[in-house]
Amino acid sequence: MEDYDKYLEYLEYQKHYSNYTVDNYKEDIDAYFAYLNREGIDYLKIEYSDIRLYLMYLKEEKKEKASTIGRHLSALRSFYRYLASIGKVDSNLFLLISAPKKEKNLPRYFEYNELEELFAVPDLTTALGQRDRLILELLYATGIRVGELVNIDLRDINRDQQQILIRSGKGNKDRIVLYGEYAKEILDLYLKEGYQELKKGEEKALILNNQGRRITTRGVRYLLTNLIHKTSLHKNISPHMIRHSFATHLLNEGCDILSVQELLGHASISSTQIYTHVTTERLKEVYRDAFPRAKKGGNKNEL
Repeated sequence: MEDYDKYLEYLEYQKHYSNYTVDNYKEDIDAYFAYLNREGIDYLKIEYSDIRLYLMYLKEEKKEKASTIGRHLSALRSFYRYLASIGKVDSNLFLLISAPKKEKNLPRYFEYNELEELFAVPDLTTALGQRDRLILELLYATGIRVGELVNIDLRDINRDQQQILIRSGKGNKDRIVLYGEYAKEILDLYLKEGYQELKKGEEKALILNNQGRRITTRGVRYLLTNLIHKTSLHKNISPHMIRHSFATHLLNEGCDILSVQELLGHASISSTQIYTHVTTERLKEVYRDAFPRAKKGGNKNEL
């Protein structure tokens, strides 16, 4: 489909979105076209009622969460904005649709001791073990997204300053992240040994798969699932849980929210504020456990 192909090129070459972001847009729009084909609807003649029925389909038949439906809407708003700009549709009807209210789920994160157990799993005597440990250390040390991690090239790393240039792909909003001594130690080991063993040809990527090529986001998720199964932890791990841990631990240790916002690469402070709810819940727990008069039956001898 010519309009669709040109739109994806527009995202990549004019909006400068990363391959990861473009793939996400493509996945959501492909699902939309599959639905239209099933219902016999022309994407250029879409009506408001068709959109409402599509959202009902996502919610009731596909059982998608509100956050996922909102993501679909965002991708389709962007697609139809493009179609309107080139005169293929008169207006963007998706602008008339509000995203469903998201569930107020607090981000899940690891406790310090859980991370220590997870980090101890990779075998540092092997190339893949060094790579796996580096993935864990970089995700936690920097708070970067997995899509940003897999896009890191060797040229993006300043080892003297312990800094990495992150090419986010989101409107060209590149940023610098820092990493500490633990990440430095495994990075040095990996570049000296594991990377040299894994690398094939002129590959520029930092994180390589077992074939010596740039690892994919799916590959990172797969290896993290395998690592968690080798621990005593009973959690459904995702790369974002480590990002959540990075932000939560920073705030727990007294870092100000504006600094956390910048380190995470959030465009809006509202995206970062969800972590303050996590730390507030943690403070409540500490208060209830430690303060004598926080609950009935406290230590009255201190009065």
